Amino acid sequence: MPRLMLSDDQYERIARLLPGKGTDPGRTAGDNRLFVEAVLWIARTGSPWRDLPPDFGAWNSVYQRFARWSRAQIWHTVLTELAGDADLEEVFIDSTIVRAHQHAAGAAKKKANRRSGARAAD
Repeated sequence: MPRLMLSDDQYERIARLLPGKGTDPGRTAGDNRLFVEAVLWIARTGSPWRDLPPDFGAWNSVYQRFARWSRAQIWHTVLTELAGDADLEEVFIDSTIVRAHQHAAGAAKKKANRRSGARAAD
């Protein structure tokens, strides 16, 4: 099993927010903690879903569940709950805080070489 990111205390705080509890209508979730850890593994490593270790389950099943939770705004609720924890404050990085190297911008564009008119007449 890969190293876990959530402490027991953190998971207990979000467990009540996750769907699939015995008291919820519909199907009961198999293992919400393992699923949340799988999503955090993807976020931490930046790997594609297909590279998810088999310990977390079938990658496509994990992705489909992630997509359902995203559409239902469950991740927003969970991340709001965990936002103050120092351990998880940098789990998700978006493009607004990623900086490019100083040489990545402002370079002159290469121009195509043109033949002079005198050479073209030959």
